[in-house]
Amino acid sequence: MDSKYDFKEIETKWQYIWEKENTFKVSDDDTKKKFYLLEMFPYPSGDLHMGHVRNYTIGDTHARFLRMKGYNVLYPMGYDSFGLPAENAAIKSGIDPEEWTAKCITRMIQQQKKMGLSYDWSRLVITCKQEYYKWNQWIFLKFFEKGLAYKKKAPINWCPSCNTVLANEQAQNGSCWRCDNSVHVKDLEQWFFRITGYADELLDSLEKLTQWPERVKVMQKNWIGRSEGTVINFRVKGTNKGIPVFTTRPDTVYGVKFMAFAPEHPLVNDLIAHSNNKDEIGRFIHRVISEDKFKRTDKEKEGMFTGSYAVNPVNNEEIPIYIANFVLMEYGTGTIMCVPAHDQRDFEFAGKFNITIKQVILLPGGVEQPELKAAYIEEGIMINSGSFNGMKSEDARKKISDYIVENKIGNRMVHYKLRDWLISRQRYWGTPIPIIYCSKCSIVPVPEEDLPVKLPKGVKFTGKGNPLQECKEFVQCRCPKCGGPAERETDTMDTFVDSSWYFSRYCSPQHSSGPYDRKAVDHWMPVDQYIGGIEHAVLHLLYSRFFTKALRDIGIHGIDEPFVRLLCQGMVVKDGAKMSKSKGNVVSIDYITEKYGADTARLFILFASPPEMDLEWNDEGVKGAFRFLNRIWALVEKIMNNDRTHENTAEDKGLVRLMNRTIRKVTDDLAGFSFNTAVATLMEYINGIKETQDRVPAAQLREVTEKLVLLLSPFAPHIAEELWQRLGHGRLSGHAWPLYDAALIEADSVLIVIQVNGKLRSRISVAADMPEQEVKKLACDDLKIREYTDGREIKKIIYIQKKLLNIVV
Repeated sequence: MDSKYDFKEIETKWQYIWEKENTFKVSDDDTKKKFYLLEMFPYPSGDLHMGHVRNYTIGDTHARFLRMKGYNVLYPMGYDSFGLPAENAAIKSGIDPEEWTAKCITRMIQQQKKMGLSYDWSRLVITCKQEYYKWNQWIFLKFFEKGLAYKKKAPINWCPSCNTVLANEQAQNGSCWRCDNSVHVKDLEQWFFRITGYADELLDSLEKLTQWPERVKVMQKNWIGRSEGTVINFRVKGTNKGIPVFTTRPDTVYGVKFMAFAPEHPLVNDLIAHSNNKDEIGRFIHRVISEDKFKRTDKEKEGMFTGSYAVNPVNNEEIPIYIANFVLMEYGTGTIMCVPAHDQRDFEFAGKFNITIKQVILLPGGVEQPELKAAYIEEGIMINSGSFNGMKSEDARKKISDYIVENKIGNRMVHYKLRDWLISRQRYWGTPIPIIYCSKCSIVPVPEEDLPVKLPKGVKFTGKGNPLQECKEFVQCRCPKCGGPAERETDTMDTFVDSSWYFSRYCSPQHSSGPYDRKAVDHWMPVDQYIGGIEHAVLHLLYSRFFTKALRDIGIHGIDEPFVRLLCQGMVVKDGAKMSKSKGNVVSIDYITEKYGADTARLFILFASPPEMDLEWNDEGVKGAFRFLNRIWALVEKIMNNDRTHENTAEDKGLVRLMNRTIRKVTDDLAGFSFNTAVATLMEYINGIKETQDRVPAAQLREVTEKLVLLLSPFAPHIAEELWQRLGHGRLSGHAWPLYDAALIEADSVLIVIQVNGKLRSRISVAADMPEQEVKKLACDDLKIREYTDGREIKKIIYIQKKLLNIVV
């Protein structure tokens, strides 16, 4: 047996065999218990680094373990391949987006295979292929039939120089990321999915997701944002224009001292029409609207007085109206009644703009303060609130709501922060929306038999406008209803549409008469284990849940939720920052596989940190993983070259116990995704084997070593396959997971590790129930220990029962 662990030769060999033999291809086998394991599929942006690989290694290790446990494992891979990067590459380099994407996918597949990932490649799904996006269009049409897809005006970032719509991240500080010219906000007709129709179910069914991280469920609850409150109808002074305001604190309505409008609110232009600094307000509005709307609420609170006033309907007080950066159209009615005495944000804003503060709730037994140092936000007793004075604030909420409803100045309302999903994108590289516009027939859906509406070839990418709008052969068509001249919709779909049902397509990726075969989906779905980054905790997961419920109601499957269990892995960090190309701190797959091999990279990734935590890349840790694999290689080599029989040597019971304990621990850890502790257990196991290898029978040494190879295989599959073959066996990939004997784990005796000043010096076997004082005496009398203690003062002895004893001298 060659003494060298030649990882390059071994890994190339087994990757070739697995691919040639279709080792990991899965069938819809009902005789085995199914397990659907999935990682969030990647965008094909080019080379992978260890940040990507961590996600895949976690999944692959679990998949290999489950197969050995007897499960029928569906473990596929695909590529979320529409999106802006490909179009930007076309603008910058003149390369066709489809060609650029195909090259990236080919490169990624090569790298994923280099890592020994055991995907069923026969189920590959690529979302930019016509056979996939045809069904995006089919689903759109079904949603349109059900009233779940509709068109309305919505504000967008518009660059007049590039003649294109910009995402918020492309309009930083109000300037276009490409040409640096000023960005404007304008209303544009766009397509939406009515996700709000499922708000209650999306919220309520979170309680069923008992195997999701609590923080993800909280994030989704907050995003949906269900709240019960009251709509109060204020009025613009001197007009009949109403200002409906949603509030969960109607008990504070008598303390309203100003109103704040979202800059996007449709009434804003009327409010500032007669202002003396209309132009300055306009520049402020433009700047705020151009910012990321969700980030701007976390910035310093900014605002400008409009010059207009509102009238409070409960006391007829006139209150100034401001435009503020912290108010969003997505929440409530786009207006906020501001009570600085009882809301800290309002308190700080009022202080900045010298706005009067009025207290309407007091701490029980307290007195009204002439000057507040902070807002009082707790419950209390009502003051300065007319007939509601003296009530408890929690009682006043109901009473004031009753008063508002009875006097027809408002109504009770359940409100959601969730807004309908804007799916329109004014760009080429996405799924064309299957709608035709006819001057006679208006909006006409493309007939199903005419799907897919294909992206045209040879369009020009200038960076100005949507390339589809300039492609006459795409835009100009005939109306399916009247046969007259018509035009196609030139918006394409948000790429989140692609990722909202791809997991169902994997169940039957070659199905041609629908998005998927219902029988296959009802067999495999829901996904038993989903793995991906926390950054997708809201939008992707929420949209996927919405699609699953909406497609259920259309009648093409019977699944309520797409993912049973969710694992959000941490980032890979190097030099104190998340590993990324932009930071220049990536460790490439090619580098690591060339220098140490895929198995070393996998082992380090799994050992260095629990999967939910961030992982600090450490070159010394990588070297340590490589040394560990070399130790295992050397151990098997010794067995293969060892001709001793030890026929008269009794089996070592301590080693038997260690083997069974190791199998139990690694089994439990793999089931619970505790990969780091599982690897640590294997390291302890090989230490135990090496300490006894020269005195145990050859048959026992072979048995414990074979168990080591089997336990190693999910973590480092290439070296495990090679060692298993060299030990005289067939394919390890089809082998069963080793079992342990519980009766042999709890023994009459235990092995105690003895340290002197924290350094391992000996081991002794003692009765499991031996008293502590006797264990200490045996340890001190041990000949190896006496070499380090004779003639020295023993200061103390630390004993960890049944495990370790440390003598401090």
